[in-house]
Amino acid sequence: MRLQDKTAIITGAARGIGLAFAEAYLREGARVVLADVTGAEAAAAALGERALGVTMNVTDQASIDAGVAAAADWGGGIDILLNNAAVFDLAPIVEITRESYDRIFSVNVAGTLFPLQAVARRMIAQGRGGKIINMASQAGRRGEALVAVYCASKAAVISLTQSAGLDLIRHGINVNGIAPGVVDTPMWDQVDALFARYEGKAPGQKKREVGQGVPYGRMGLPGDLTGAAVFLASAEAEYIVAQTLNVDGGQWMS
Repeated sequence: MRLQDKTAIITGAARGIGLAFAEAYLREGARVVLADVTGAEAAAAALGERALGVTMNVTDQASIDAGVAAAADWGGGIDILLNNAAVFDLAPIVEITRESYDRIFSVNVAGTLFPLQAVARRMIAQGRGGKIINMASQAGRRGEALVAVYCASKAAVISLTQSAGLDLIRHGINVNGIAPGVVDTPMWDQVDALFARYEGKAPGQKKREVGQGVPYGRMGLPGDLTGAAVFLASAEAEYIVAQTLNVDGGQWMS
């Protein structure tokens, strides 16, 4: 019960990794606000009375402010923010569109910064500190030929985590990140299809290849990330500031 009586808000929480985080936080005693563009209310209803679903679009400031206010009113303040909402796309450099670029950076970067800002203001006003966790990626540690914009967005999340961490620790707010490797979620069907298109691979081939390339021996699962998410939200991580923890089966060392 490391998060007993804490209130956490998780973006992109209606499915996949975000839902796994919500379930883990509930097991540790937290009250959890699931925030997503669709499906948050239904997902929260299935989790019980200590979960609340709010509709939040992380690309819209009014939606962010309303979701954060609802979370704080319901939970008696906010102790933890987990910025998980993200989108993916890939294309060769000469085929990247402004539409794709704008969408990725709007969700992955601005959609991390502005929920962080809104929650940090609440935490400062509350005067009891807090924990903020940003989901980065091993893609933010390096470039990839077909994944330039997504890699750049996640590199920005790592950099933002460092800057916010250094700024907010004076208020007792720890900002850290998690950099997963390849994680087997429904989003990987989209990723696999895009690689199949641009690399001429059969459906499912890329997914098998990346799983085989992980030193641990398989792709990650959402549950592989929950331990780090609980740890960084807990008092055990009090002296950890502005770090991004690799949880990737050994794919990247830093």
